[in-house]
Amino acid sequence: DTGVMSGALIFIKEELEISDTQQEVLAGILNICALVGSLIAGRTADYIGRRYTITVASILFMVGSILMGYGPNYTILMAGRCVAGIGVGFALLIAPVYSAEISSAKSRGFLTSLPELCIGIGILLGYVINYFLGKLSLKLGWRLMLGIAAIPSLALALGILVMPESPRWLVMQGHLEKAKNVLLQISNTEQEAELRFQDIKLAAGIDMNDSKEMVKVPEKKNSGGVWKELIIRPTYAVRWMLIAAVGIHFFEHATGIEAVMLYSPRIFKKAGVTSKDKLLLTTIGVGITKVSFLIIASFFLDRVGRRRLLLISTGGMICSLLVLGFSLTMVDTSDKELLWALTLSIVATYFFVAFFNIGLGPVTWVYSSEIFPLKLRAQGASIGVAVNRLTNAAISMSFISIYKAITIGGAFFVFAGSSVLAWLFFYFFLPETKGRALEEMEMIFSKYDRRNVTTGTDPTENV
Repeated sequence: DTGVMSGALIFIKEELEISDTQQEVLAGILNICALVGSLIAGRTADYIGRRYTITVASILFMVGSILMGYGPNYTILMAGRCVAGIGVGFALLIAPVYSAEISSAKSRGFLTSLPELCIGIGILLGYVINYFLGKLSLKLGWRLMLGIAAIPSLALALGILVMPESPRWLVMQGHLEKAKNVLLQISNTEQEAELRFQDIKLAAGIDMNDSKEMVKVPEKKNSGGVWKELIIRPTYAVRWMLIAAVGIHFFEHATGIEAVMLYSPRIFKKAGVTSKDKLLLTTIGVGITKVSFLIIASFFLDRVGRRRLLLISTGGMICSLLVLGFSLTMVDTSDKELLWALTLSIVATYFFVAFFNIGLGPVTWVYSSEIFPLKLRAQGASIGVAVNRLTNAAISMSFISIYKAITIGGAFFVFAGSSVLAWLFFYFFLPETKGRALEEMEMIFSKYDRRNVTTGTDPTENV
């Protein structure tokens, strides 16, 4: 949807004759609705399970795509974006949580980064589809761009039904036998499955020797519910988990990636690319860069580690944004065409996308889906996703207005400043989680202090 909308906006503006403000609202409303969806999805995932929550997301995607593909006017188009947005909120929460909960500690970074990689592939497909469907009639082209998403939505709804349920969710419901059977499917050996099973039972507060098919999961004493444990009276460890999750989700979009992904045709047009075909082709390059570096990142997450990738990624983003801001400022202030500035703008955009997707993009979803305790995971992750969507909406709905107020180069200098703050936050506040079992996270964060993080020592070495 993000990939398709970036090109479809060119044609929607032409046919429906909508203003820049209406374009911003159309682009950003999906994220406002995704915020609502993510908050509902946490409770839904705890109630009906991870797998069926993905089915709900797929149905919402499908309905939203059909409405947008029909799109006779701006109102129906907005309605379709809203429905699809709620689906986005569901999917962004549940896909990483589901992936994290079925993965072993050794491969969790790789497997949990796959949803982000597949989003990248979807964006690239959107850019490619824009290029070919953009050659159709004005009335038909953009409607097909938006409506065709119903096909993968249906495939996801059906495909997820043959996948196993999260063993950790099954244990939380007391279905021990079912959980053990799933673990035997997704573990390399029976010994590994048994070890994971015992760790999950311990985290859920179930007697390690209990071998019944069904048990009643004990409630924690003085527990006032998930939200109370997360926000009102969190433990020291949970408070830092929440700060880490909210911070990483905020900075993922405060550094400007949505401005580049959604408005890249407009950025390239400002830089000097004029024809629609060339704009869409240049945008395809953004998609190829994104997917290529997401693939690289998926192999590095479990080797290099989350924290180191974040710092490398954010450092590269700062440099790229400064160069992009400089080159766009030169184009903006010059009376003649500057080929070197145009080339530098395109190269800097590609570098920014590359650095983002080798670290901050995938790590955000891996990190926030793995750090919370089992009981708090879905709803803790939902708070992070809500912040993510709110920040995304703020950027996508205000970018045009911001660059008109302070110039397009100035807007990217602001994003560079935000990236500096992001780097400092990651350096001082995020401990490494590579190779740790989900059941160990509370111990890591309860022993957290800035000295452990900044010196790179093991935060659990003195347990």
